[in-house]
Amino acid sequence: MLEQVAREAGYTRGALYHQFKDKQELALAALQWVLDTWEQEVGRQVEQESDPVAALLTLARAHTVFCRRDIARVAMALRLEFSGQDHPIAHEVEKGYQALTDTCAGFVEAGREAGSIPDGPAARDVALAYVGAVEGTSIALAGHVAQDAALVAAAAAGALGLDPCVTHSSHAAAPKETHT
Repeated sequence: MLEQVAREAGYTRGALYHQFKDKQELALAALQWVLDTWEQEVGRQVEQESDPVAALLTLARAHTVFCRRDIARVAMALRLEFSGQDHPIAHEVEKGYQALTDTCAGFVEAGREAGSIPDGPAARDVALAYVGAVEGTSIALAGHVAQDAALVAAAAAGALGLDPCVTHSSHAAAPKETHT
């Protein structure tokens, strides 16, 4: 992974180390690179959706495409490594997940207001279940490219209280595969 970060930054692995005062600073920079790349490849597609259900299903599908690459493992590895610790890296990782969950909770609330997402548990709890369904199903289906995005979208729809068949409707545009 570090080789990929270095290559995309135009450095060798050794030269990359010299750009940072310590491993923590390097890890934080790599995490920021992952978050920025996710925003470019996934967030921009989600922003184009005016319907909250379409936005959530687009997020699920595009996130799955994003997770097909090693870059997505950086945040996951850092989250596991620093889970429950009072550490700057842990705080940054959790801030990213908090932002994602908050965005999803906003879509759930908007979907409920529009009548496209049924009433149920608190929007924040539904957002947590949605993010868990997207993350967990993406991980479980790693390497099964032929059906991963559709199955992740179906799991996400289920977490939202929707009929998984909705993932095949007009709400389910296929994500664009972008690589930066």
